[in-house]
Amino acid sequence: MVALTLIYFDFDGGRGEPARLAMIIGGVAFEDKRVNFSEWTAMRENMPLRALPVLEVDRKFTLTQCNTINRYVGKLADLYPRDDWQATLADEVMDICEDIGTQLGNTIQLEEAAKKKARTDLTANALPRFLEHLDMRLQAAGGEWFADGRLTVADLKVFQLIRWLTSGALDHVPTDLPSQFGPSLLKHLERIQSHSKVQAYYAARKK
Repeated sequence: MVALTLIYFDFDGGRGEPARLAMIIGGVAFEDKRVNFSEWTAMRENMPLRALPVLEVDRKFTLTQCNTINRYVGKLADLYPRDDWQATLADEVMDICEDIGTQLGNTIQLEEAAKKKARTDLTANALPRFLEHLDMRLQAAGGEWFADGRLTVADLKVFQLIRWLTSGALDHVPTDLPSQFGPSLLKHLERIQSHSKVQAYYAARKK
């Protein structure tokens, strides 16, 4: 078995969280190397693309790009479809989430007035459109999972996104946006939150 080290920031969310959850749910052994922001300043130049997450594989190869990491660990954890079409559906969903996350992430460092304007625009335009599309994809797949009729890394990616949008951590983004434009996504959130391994993971993180 390969030796895996996931390097990401020390908080429960963001681009690295779906891969963490996938390996935990799938019983894939890995080192969860968490970086605080003061450490990141010193180590950033040593990362291949000056960004996280990265996945070290057998201490020989450093894999970048969060959805590439998700696909790889998803295969190891049996949480990625083997069927080509179902894999494509999972990929689309993960890329939609990444697009939303990037657009929101681009607002984080803005001055307050510019941040409010940018997020108000996203709330009025892009976010509803993306949420409606995700909701439609979930309904088309049967209403429970996004691909393959079972839990996959695509579900974990959406879980993290909706958890973020409803957390209240994003100023000027209403927490009820998913309930307005993607109501089935909230049931999906609850479905994953109730998974025994997800519950155990977050309970342990609170200790």
